Amino acid sequence: MKILVTGSAGFIGHFLTRHLLKKGHEVIGIDNINDYYDVNLKYDRLKRCGIESNTIFWNKEICSDKFPLYRFIKLNLEDKTELMALSKKEKFDIIVNLAAQAGVRNSISNPDVYVQSNVVGFLNILEICRSNDVKHLVYASSSSVYGLNEQKPYSVSQNANHPISLYAATKKSNELMAHVYSHLFKLPTTGLRFFTVYGPWGRPDMGYFLFTEAIMNKQPIKLFNQGKMMRDFTYIDDIIDGISHVLENPPQPAKGWNALNPNPSFSSAPYRIYNIGNDNPVNLIDFIREIEKNCGIKAKIELMDMQPGDVPVTWADVDDLLKNFNYKPDTSIQKGIQEFTKWYKKYYSGKKQLPSTLNVINQIEKEPLPAY
Repeated sequence: MKILVTGSAGFIGHFLTRHLLKKGHEVIGIDNINDYYDVNLKYDRLKRCGIESNTIFWNKEICSDKFPLYRFIKLNLEDKTELMALSKKEKFDIIVNLAAQAGVRNSISNPDVYVQSNVVGFLNILEICRSNDVKHLVYASSSSVYGLNEQKPYSVSQNANHPISLYAATKKSNELMAHVYSHLFKLPTTGLRFFTVYGPWGRPDMGYFLFTEAIMNKQPIKLFNQGKMMRDFTYIDDIIDGISHVLENPPQPAKGWNALNPNPSFSSAPYRIYNIGNDNPVNLIDFIREIEKNCGIKAKIELMDMQPGDVPVTWADVDDLLKNFNYKPDTSIQKGIQEFTKWYKKYYSGKKQLPSTLNVINQIEKEPLPAY
């Protein structure tokens, strides 16, 4: 099939691109390569897919020198004209939308960026799907949509109408917008709520990356809620496997739909929502101990009070994923952290610490850890 992957220079996007290419699909990747975190990491991910940084220019198509079926274009989702022209030319079978302005904390101080990228950009994706007979839209949502919901584990059948960050609100809006297009235009859409994705080539703003950075540089790690925090860490390979299972199986209108008692995870339209998480919350202190073991350095931990906007636990109920695809993430944190720290030490060997990462570390004292 011919597949568009947005956010293909991102953490999940670059792994998914390589996976699809190895399965024989034709892939076109787009990304605006913004500087929310170090762009060199994004360029290095692209290089793994055969795209050299010195060949990248706005709206210019580049052919991979490693994968004959891969092309990349630096493009903004907000650029509807270019996006529409691309989709009319290529006639994509499937679109996987992973592009978004990431980061919970940053959405508080820079809300406009999130609305433009995550809402306007997503609307443009929906429009090109509607206009070009796309067979399936798969898009990244987030565990952050559960917000004030304290039911554990988080289930897609539960209410998720009380987000506590603008980032989460934009992701919830994506789910609602997707349902409208599924209902009105019979566009098959599947939203995937990811839970704390980690692994090699990951995002430097995420907690596990910051923990490793701090440990390697013998800087203190500040844990909030006196360290009583648990996260449902999900290894990148499990995320890719989950997307792969969903991708080639567009949803159908649900036979069991009941409008008098609606389940928010499916519909009378070809619409579906799934959690992709490990279904095994891990205490952050235990997670840090694993990083210590793999780095051979003891962490300096400072326990702090809980901060507003954070949640103590995330936990994914993946029963629907297991039922419909016979799939459930299962990579242990022992294996996952071993792979991440091995990559981290190799990648940053001989490199100076990234200023952007240092700035994030310095904010740990003032701000809560990422919730997912």
